[in-house]
Amino acid sequence: MTGARWLDDREQCAWRAYLAMNARLTARLHRRMQDDSGLSLADFEVLVCLTDQPDARVRIVELARFLQWEKSRLSHHLTRMQRRGLVDREGCPEDARGSFVVLTAAGRRAIERAAPRHVAAVRELFLDRITGEQLDTLREIAERVLPGLEVE
Repeated sequence: MTGARWLDDREQCAWRAYLAMNARLTARLHRRMQDDSGLSLADFEVLVCLTDQPDARVRIVELARFLQWEKSRLSHHLTRMQRRGLVDREGCPEDARGSFVVLTAAGRRAIERAAPRHVAAVRELFLDRITGEQLDTLREIAERVLPGLEVE
């Protein structure tokens, strides 16, 4: 490839270390979540989004946008969660084509059981291994990179 701006050794080492850390951390958190609560990280993400809403419900299109998931992926995942009684769907009175995903009582109990162990795992596997200064740097990096990743 002509004109490619290849990564130098320093950049390549940093990038690969980040990718490896992200993959391993996500895998470990997923396994812990499954073992501790029977939820997947994806289930947990959906439940967190719902519990962040004052009425524990959100338009499906907004949930897809927040999670950065394709609509079909979200729809299939919500169907599985609905079968397990964690969420329900409701029509949208203002838009006949739109619908809401709603947290059920079982979904609330599931996240309330899972959240303390998840936080403990995040602390053990990540936060307790870095300094406060490194945490601030990580936040600054994320705040700098995220705006360039907005969906087009």
